[in-house]
Amino acid sequence: MPETGPDAGPRFSIIVPVFRVRGFLRACMDSVLGQDFADFELLAVDDCSPDGSGAILDEYAARDDRVQVLHLPENAGLGPARNAGLARARGDYLLFLDSDDTLVPGALGALAERLAATAHPEILIFDYARTYWDGTTRRNTLSALLDESGAPSFPLTERPELLDLLQIVWNKAYRRDFVEEHGFTFPPGYYEDAPWTFCTLITAPRIAVLDRVCLHYRQRRQGGNILRTTSRKHFDVFDQYARVFDHLDAHPELAHWRVHMFRKMVDHYLTVLDKPGRLPRGATAEFFHRAARDYRRRLPAGFVRPSGVAGGKYALLAKDAYPALAGLKVAGKVRRTVRKHAGKRVRQAKRKAMDLRYQALLRQPLDENLAVYSAYWNRLPSCNPLAVYEKARELAPDVHGVWVVKKQLAGTVPAGIDHVVLNSPRYWEVVARAKYLVNNVNFADNVVKREGQIHLQTHHGTPLKSMGTDQKRYPAAAKGMSFRKLLARADRWDFSLSANRHTTEQWERVYPCDFASLDAGYPRNDVYYRATAQDVLDIRERLGIAPGRTAVLYAPTMRDYQVGYVPRLDLERISRALGENFVLLVRTHYFYDRDPALQKLQERGALIDVSGHPVVEELCLAADALVTDYSSIMFDYANLDRPIINYADDWDTYVRSRGVTFDLLSGLPGDTPGVLATTEDELIDAFRTGRWDDGQATALRAAFRARFCPWDDGHAAERVVRRVFLGQAATPEPLPQEHRTVAPTPRAAAAAAGLVTLPAPRSGAHDDVRMPGTSGTSGAPGTPGTSGAPGASGTSGTSGTSGTSGASDVEMAG
Repeated sequence: MPETGPDAGPRFSIIVPVFRVRGFLRACMDSVLGQDFADFELLAVDDCSPDGSGAILDEYAARDDRVQVLHLPENAGLGPARNAGLARARGDYLLFLDSDDTLVPGALGALAERLAATAHPEILIFDYARTYWDGTTRRNTLSALLDESGAPSFPLTERPELLDLLQIVWNKAYRRDFVEEHGFTFPPGYYEDAPWTFCTLITAPRIAVLDRVCLHYRQRRQGGNILRTTSRKHFDVFDQYARVFDHLDAHPELAHWRVHMFRKMVDHYLTVLDKPGRLPRGATAEFFHRAARDYRRRLPAGFVRPSGVAGGKYALLAKDAYPALAGLKVAGKVRRTVRKHAGKRVRQAKRKAMDLRYQALLRQPLDENLAVYSAYWNRLPSCNPLAVYEKARELAPDVHGVWVVKKQLAGTVPAGIDHVVLNSPRYWEVVARAKYLVNNVNFADNVVKREGQIHLQTHHGTPLKSMGTDQKRYPAAAKGMSFRKLLARADRWDFSLSANRHTTEQWERVYPCDFASLDAGYPRNDVYYRATAQDVLDIRERLGIAPGRTAVLYAPTMRDYQVGYVPRLDLERISRALGENFVLLVRTHYFYDRDPALQKLQERGALIDVSGHPVVEELCLAADALVTDYSSIMFDYANLDRPIINYADDWDTYVRSRGVTFDLLSGLPGDTPGVLATTEDELIDAFRTGRWDDGQATALRAAFRARFCPWDDGHAAERVVRRVFLGQAATPEPLPQEHRTVAPTPRAAAAAAGLVTLPAPRSGAHDDVRMPGTSGTSGAPGTPGTSGAPGASGTSGTSGTSGTSGASDVEMAG
């Protein structure tokens, strides 16, 4: 019975084994820690996960003492990881939760209440529901077996049909003293739940049920469930059932369960045989013969085979008649193929036939030295793809790069860049035969991913706004998007590039596809660590910014709930209020057409309209400060360690219409990059009082930069090219932030050139001349970035800088 008294442990010990789940782990942890019933300990076991999941667990442990983290020295597998947590458990009852699943709100309270009402049985079985990427939820189809009428608790002999529930550990609460008394542990290998589940159920004196969904069982589109992979490890199932029958042999009083366990064993073997893709080629016959041997060896006296097709398969196992079973499977495959082809013909009739020439090209060999690039739905070369393209020309010169552009832009592609027009004959040739395809959005649906091709999805921002499948909850953002088509496009990705851990977690969660995350930083941001003081001055001169003036870049994002560009600030008023020493650079989102009103303001000298400037990184280098709202340009600009002001006049509306991944307005270090303003008056006041760049703003900016710029150090493009094009490790390792030297501020650059005189240093002032290599610095006057540092590659300056926006939308419309 559960202990009481001052030394008693918590009511529940919740054991969570963790391996390669960073995209879903926070949801799992939050579902436990957010329960209204708080008497529990959470034992999270990092099974030597290579994706940073262990660091996420440590974050939770640091802020909640109910969380204990065990870091295993090497990967042990699901069963041993659970055992490691089991050895530390102190709770009255044990719960097991897989790290991509979640508890529903109120689950622990409902479990505690039911356990008390049923006089603390050895096992409590509760219900679960499957959840899918598209937001649908389906309750366990056998939920009727959890009917609570009748005796509060009972031995399994009174309700043996409970054995027909899925063979899983995580839909039950186990009394810890019962588990310890019988020495139950998890075996290694696949199907480790079977011996634990069956042995505990048939041994428990009393069982209770709870007819309530307490857990959401996530159905991953791809990956996640190792039992769906092709492997000889499926042969582990024989050892697992050997353990079940060893338990029966050791407990003669349980002999009456042999018939049930035999039926479960045979059904499980047949399931492995029937599931396509489980067993490697050539292993099916071997598996069948092993199953037949167990069948004959463990057949209970008087066993009656089931009727129908299942009974026929039992009979074939009894005779070890593999050829007959193979013939049965072939017949079933023929029936499935007929249905599939009929459906395929219907689908083909509903769409245009693929160009015959493209089909012929798809049969030709891949060109191992050809790469196709595109950015922002086939606009001009820019952003991460351009930075990768330029670094590939240096490190992988044998790989020829070709850009895809819209027809109307073909005449404006910079000289020296090979390009094809979208849907032209050469376009179809290069996308059919290129070894590498690189894009910051997605290639069109009709581009076929061939075996051997490598798709690199670079993305184009850190997601504050909801993305991918999360957009399904926000119709204004989705705008009729087909999420199935979206995920079909994402299924083509081999690599997904990321600039920080937050982004990696988001991409892996909202694009549930089988890609490899490439945690390398964003190549387009390399220029911030390579640009020199002269580069900064040259850009400002081209933009018409006089030496000594403070340039403020205003770059808002788009609004899904609005049609067209709607100004959110009275820019003329802002310009007047800032005064002659300031100049506004205004950049509207690239989804919008040029605004005539901005042109008029520019003609009157109130601002400089830079909406059409092709390189957003140049604008960032030229600006002394950034004013934005929710645009992901803030994450890139944070690399420069210059003031960021968020004008968030419609935050609540934006959150409701688009959804966000964290609270930008929390004011907490790491969430908020600097000063917040929700009205024009607050924005003006921030500049007039100096709050835009005081000590508090500087501290917030440092925390934001540490969180969102961990890998941007001037070598991101090199890491990408080495990993993707050269098949090497993604080197060099990112420099610690305190060892990076970022481009100098415009004022420091002007001072170094003798164009202005810096004021005496003051505490918290951003114009101080700082020494390179100090934490959070912006570089000393004239410091040439890292372009001359050992190991650096490429040229300094802004040639090859990239990007036309800081927006983070991989898909804005289907």
